[in-house]
Formats: sequence, C-alpha cells, structure tokens
Amino acid sequence: MNKVAKKRSLSAATSGQRKPTGESLERVYSSTVVDGAERAASRAMLHAVGFQREDFKKSQIGVASTWSMVTPCNIHIDQLAVQVAQGINESGGKAVVFNTITVSDGISMGTEGMKYSLVSREVIADSIETVAGCEGFDGIVAIGGCDKNIPGCLIGLARFDRPAPFVYGGGDVSGKF
Repeated sequence: MNKVAKKRSLSAATSGQRKPTGESLERVYSSTVVDGAERAASRAMLHAVGFQREDFKKSQIGVASTWSMVTPCNIHIDQLAVQVAQGINESGGKAVVFNTITVSDGISMGTEGMKYSLVSREVIADSIETVAGCEGFDGIVAIGGCDKNIPGCLIGLARFDRPAPFVYGGGDVSGKF
C-alpha cells in the first residue's frame, strides 16, 4: 500500500468509516521516519533515548507535557505525563514524552511580562506542531492545566489530522507556608 493510500485509509478509519487494522495503517506517519535502511540513523538516535528494536513496529504517540515550576497549575503535569506514557506503552504503542513552555500571567500581572501572556498560546501550539511533525507521531496526547497552555495545546492538536486527545491536569496544588 503506497503512502497516499495509507493516508486515505487512515482518514477513513478516523472518520468512522473503517476501523484501523494492521501495522501499516497504524504507523502511517512514524513509518516514514524510522522504517528502511535509509532511516538507520533515525533509529539509532531513538535507541539512544530508550527505544528497543520491537518499539519500531509500534505506533509512536507523542505526549506533550506542559510541566514546569513556573506556575502551580503545571507543577504536577510531569507525573500525569508518566502515567499517560505508561498507559500508551501497556496498550501496545510507544510513548514519546516531550515538553512545551508555559507562562503565568498571575505571576507577571502588572509587569512588562504580561505582553508575553497571550502570545504564549501560539508558542505552545507551534512547539507541539513542530515536535509532532518532525518526529512523525501517529497520535498525540497533550496535557495542560492553565488558561494559557490549555488553548495552546488544543490549537496545536487541531493542526493535525491524527488522533489527538487532550488531558486536563486538574486544579492547582495547594501552596505551603
């Protein structure tokens, strides 16, 4: 099956017309990045970050984490990303966790830093699109927890015609005195 036919089959599958079956349909994007002798260097780089030989036969699912210490909304997102990755791996996929930025307008309120707040949504979307497009993920899960990175994640996910759920990270963690 050529790449155009695979993509058409994937589009039909994700629109409810057909259920995805078989390796070629599930790996439409990642296969172009890692399959074949000419992609040996790509596989070597991924071996260096923990991929095993059998992982190259699995759908690669990117996990976009907005974890940072910049704001309490996101301080726990790394733990959620680990759990999401574990679920993907246990379900037969291969998770690839990556981070994106986040800012806090609550912290920068009333300062020159506020000018970066709204534009950060676009930077988040761009970073998700950049990593997912470059790595050839077959699907993406984004995890966010504040009013800047939630829309940023959703914008980034909307730019792809691939399975892409969003996970809300929940409320802020309580502070400490």
